[in-house]
Amino acid sequence: HKNHIDGSPITQSCIGVNFVACQLFALMMAVWFRIYLHPSKTSPFIRHVVATLLGFYLALFCFGWYSLHFLVQSGLSYSVMVFAGLEHMHKYCFIVTLGYLLLCQITRVYVFDYGMYSADFTGPMMVITQKITSLAFEIHDGLTKREGQLTPSQKYLAISRMPSLLEYLSYNCNFMGILAGPTCSYNDYMAFIEGTCYQPRHQENANGKENGKYKQSEPSPKNDVIAKLCTCAISLAIYLSLCQLLPVEHSIDDDFVSSTPFHLQVIYLYLAMLALRPKYYFVWTLADAINNAAGFGFNGYNKDGSPRWDLISNLRILDIEFATSFKMFLDNWNIQTALWLKRVCYERCHINPMAATFLLSALWHGVYPGYYLTFLTGIAMTMAARAVRHNIRPYFLVSDSYKRIYHVITWAWTQVAISYTVAPFVLLAVGPSLKFYSIASSCIIDTLKPVKQKNLSSIENTTASAFL
Repeated sequence: HKNHIDGSPITQSCIGVNFVACQLFALMMAVWFRIYLHPSKTSPFIRHVVATLLGFYLALFCFGWYSLHFLVQSGLSYSVMVFAGLEHMHKYCFIVTLGYLLLCQITRVYVFDYGMYSADFTGPMMVITQKITSLAFEIHDGLTKREGQLTPSQKYLAISRMPSLLEYLSYNCNFMGILAGPTCSYNDYMAFIEGTCYQPRHQENANGKENGKYKQSEPSPKNDVIAKLCTCAISLAIYLSLCQLLPVEHSIDDDFVSSTPFHLQVIYLYLAMLALRPKYYFVWTLADAINNAAGFGFNGYNKDGSPRWDLISNLRILDIEFATSFKMFLDNWNIQTALWLKRVCYERCHINPMAATFLLSALWHGVYPGYYLTFLTGIAMTMAARAVRHNIRPYFLVSDSYKRIYHVITWAWTQVAISYTVAPFVLLAVGPSLKFYSIASSCIIDTLKPVKQKNLSSIENTTASAFL
């Protein structure tokens, strides 16, 4: 039994309850914020102050004095923005912000308790890191580059003036996103605070209803909030029902491996990963609902005139579970983080941007070796998926029946590939991760041996016949 309080199951449960309680409190505050501190009733200054103070209160309640790291990280980065030259400010800010996050992660993992998830104050810091670095690049684009040098996305995100300290803290630490995000652009957040977020800004999202009657009235997020809360309830129920029944660690248990056929091991691994995902569905969907309840997240209208509240949504569950490619899965999982990686790394790195993006993602996630094994595997899987799509997919486009067969095969392959890739991410340590790889490799080799022997036998018979 663990005698220290930080790693005990009781403490972990208490912190989990604290997190959920804080998020439910944030949900109620979000409704109050939208109704009583509406932009038509109060100034942006008051909205910034209230959002920031409520965020600090939730952080202090949930993480105690660990939450001071949020202020230190934000303060150091803001100092870099103010005092460093505009030409290199974004690079210095990126190094300082990510470096401070890594320092906290190393301390938490290797000094306090390896494998400890309780009191994980670095979780909110990961989102703050995304916001700070995005903001630095957007300021750099807005103040040092000409419009012709920017992509359409960068033009929209570019910031033409340095934010005040209050605006900066409100953006980083507001109560709607302090605990679980999601990341959003600074311009979108300011439009929400100032009450201009209902004006169409994304031309690619515009449709006939933008210029019609639906544009004139402020849409209500009520239906979307209720739907997302129902999704949260279902996700939490599924996770609590299955997480203890299907632990990923069981897939490397010696007795399980020795007594279970390979195809059943693959199915178990898929089901174990399937049982883990609802935890993320719950956290991210609840965070999205909180922002929507406050009036943040409006993204135009659908063709039928109904409002869309997915501007900062972090996932699309059905597209994840029925993904037919590695890319499709990644595009719909942790969407805002994928956008951050694309904007600060993939679009700006001139040397092997894909590898650089995977490396940054691994560094941002933390210092567990399993993270790096997962993202290294992810590079290989992405290259393999591209090769398969380029070379094999055309043969299945000749008819609808072939297309359906292709979709079924690629769905199964994608789910297995994702499960194989993500397993070290869950196992965390080097030993269990390498054991998992070893078991998988041995099982594949054993499965292919009869085929190989059959082919060799066939070659031998053919050679003998030719000789005779």
